[in-house]
Amino acid sequence: MTTEESSEERIETSRLMAAPAADVFAVLCDPQGHIAIDSSGMLQGATGEPVAAAGDTFTVHMDRESLNDFPEMGRYDVTVTIRDLEPDRLISWTVLGRVRPQIGHVYGYRLEPDPDGSDGTLVTSFYDWSDIHPDWRAMGIFPVLSENALRATLGILDRTVRRGYVRG
Repeated sequence: MTTEESSEERIETSRLMAAPAADVFAVLCDPQGHIAIDSSGMLQGATGEPVAAAGDTFTVHMDRESLNDFPEMGRYDVTVTIRDLEPDRLISWTVLGRVRPQIGHVYGYRLEPDPDGSDGTLVTSFYDWSDIHPDWRAMGIFPVLSENALRATLGILDRTVRRGYVRG
């Protein structure tokens, strides 16, 4: 089961996973989990401990050359700051980097019980740039990631959870 929803400033795509929400959520709270499931190739490594509350942070080591849209950016670090965290239900974050002004886009996942009643979890990935800084809006470069990239990451997340995610 997959569903998609897009607007001019938000992308959502969902996938039913044959796994309990707690197993999926454990990957999403772990900085290394973000690296393990990234479909863009930009996330190269992470430093920090698994997050447990809004306001928690970790560092992601990025490589923009993977997208080849701004290869001059090369390698850089960003700080992921958790915006919303409801165990086994919701996690979202913003990305703070070296660019000024800060961008203000939000990524996240919503987890819900399978609407058809299985033991699985309906996982929705979202990417929202509705509150980005006006300077970035004027550049016309959003969305940076496509719906297909979000869908691919959901596929990798599903595979990672089914195989039994091990941190690291």
